[in-house]
Amino acid sequence: MSAPASPARRAAAEAVGTAALVAVVVGSGIQATELTRDVGLQLLANSLAALFGLGVLIALLGPVSGAHFNPVVTLAAWFTGRRTADGPGPREVAAYVPAQLAGAVGGSVLAHAMFARPLVQWSTHDRTAGHLWLGELVATAGLVWLIFGLARGGRAHLAPVAVASYIGAAYWFTSSTSFANPAVTIGRAFTDTFAGIAPASVAPFLAAQLAGAGVGLVLVALTFGRPAPATGDEVVVPHDEQHLAAPARPAQESTVSS
Repeated sequence: MSAPASPARRAAAEAVGTAALVAVVVGSGIQATELTRDVGLQLLANSLAALFGLGVLIALLGPVSGAHFNPVVTLAAWFTGRRTADGPGPREVAAYVPAQLAGAVGGSVLAHAMFARPLVQWSTHDRTAGHLWLGELVATAGLVWLIFGLARGGRAHLAPVAVASYIGAAYWFTSSTSFANPAVTIGRAFTDTFAGIAPASVAPFLAAQLAGAGVGLVLVALTFGRPAPATGDEVVVPHDEQHLAAPARPAQESTVSS
């Protein structure tokens, strides 16, 4: 059994994981637009890349940091565990969130570099509309409900498949194409491509995502009740090999989005 990761290593995993996630989303969007003019095929390619990429990243980095890659997941994990010391503490939150934001911007820059584009191109893709904000609220609520519901039900080991599948589906059933992640939203403002969002559209998306996280936690409480005792601060998957070897054992909440 490996020793638990240090706080610095967990924060690094969150930064690198979020960067990789945004690179997948932005890079696949660039590739799709270069290969076809069909918007439906572009969205299909983008959603499939995000689905598979996210699943791989959760499986890879879940044992290190819990694979949040998403500030609303980190904040929800802190909120639900603050009275029992099961979730991340204020220091972990203060390390995770800036790491996720920096990683998201870095991932966008990396995607541009791989396709020989200017490293930063502010998006002109306006996404300002009430139905889009509702889509973001629904997408984020469903994501939080899924992540923390899996943990409450002792099935956190299913997160790599379940969370990735949900994000892949939410690309299609939400009007906003399911950003559901403040870090990813900010990172996508740095790319004027298929995956971009205009900087002026970012703040309402963030507000909708935070509101969605609150709705998601209410759904968790309504459907799963109070959390069972747990060890560690996992959100998507356990942080150590002992938990991975016994996936049926209740674990604590851990993971993200696109």
